[in-house]
Amino acid sequence: MTDWFQQQGPVFQALLAGGFTWALTAMGAGVVFGLTSVNRKLFDAMLGFAGGVMLAASYWSLLAPSIEAASEQGWPSWLPAAVGFLFGGAFLYGMDRSLPHLHRGLPTQSAEGPKTAWQRSVLLIAAITLHNIPEGLAVGVAFGSAAAGIESAPLSGATALAIGIGLQNIPEGIAVAVPLRGEGMSRTKAWMIGQASAIVEPIAAVIGAAIVVYAAPVLPFALSFAAGAMVYVVVEELIPETHQKGNEDLATLFLMLGFAVMMVLDVSLG
Repeated sequence: MTDWFQQQGPVFQALLAGGFTWALTAMGAGVVFGLTSVNRKLFDAMLGFAGGVMLAASYWSLLAPSIEAASEQGWPSWLPAAVGFLFGGAFLYGMDRSLPHLHRGLPTQSAEGPKTAWQRSVLLIAAITLHNIPEGLAVGVAFGSAAAGIESAPLSGATALAIGIGLQNIPEGIAVAVPLRGEGMSRTKAWMIGQASAIVEPIAAVIGAAIVVYAAPVLPFALSFAAGAMVYVVVEELIPETHQKGNEDLATLFLMLGFAVMMVLDVSLG
């Protein structure tokens, strides 16, 4: 970690980290210029890995610092973690119900949320955007908590979280763009959709960092809120998607691998 990065404010750090996670999504989606299909087993393994990273980050980078921050602020240590976690899931549930979107690999008529005349590509972007908002928030509140001086959430830990989210964004970019190309979409349009939804990550990261920097009392709630939102995405979207074609065991093994990779990153760097 360079001295220059350490000297920047937490909001700007979050912006840079969110830009990094978006760039890795775009890099993964760039594979579409060379491939027209992804083996379904590889697809499910990649999604399982992404889910494992998100689950590990939810505890090591978010819930544990939330509990510590609550104790420092005089709350019962469990209260903000539990409340924020549940509200994070409820927020994603509400977004899931109110925003038209379409999960990958499903026909257009299977779109969720209110009925709409949106095109298939727009519905896909909406679904992936819902997925990426919690990741951006998680990165932002991690950098905000590092600025607050929480012992279990140092700057190196926030950086580890950004690296972990970025790593799992590479296969996500592939998993979005290549199937679209396989459906006949042009390479450029498939890449644009593959990377477009991740643009929300630096925006959400800045919002998350600003909230905890300028409203310090909400810090433990913001950390656990991001954790609850990420767990909701994993359980509602990623795990069911990996179980559609009989690859449950493979996806589970890669979920555990992703969890281990994120845990090692957080503990070793944090």
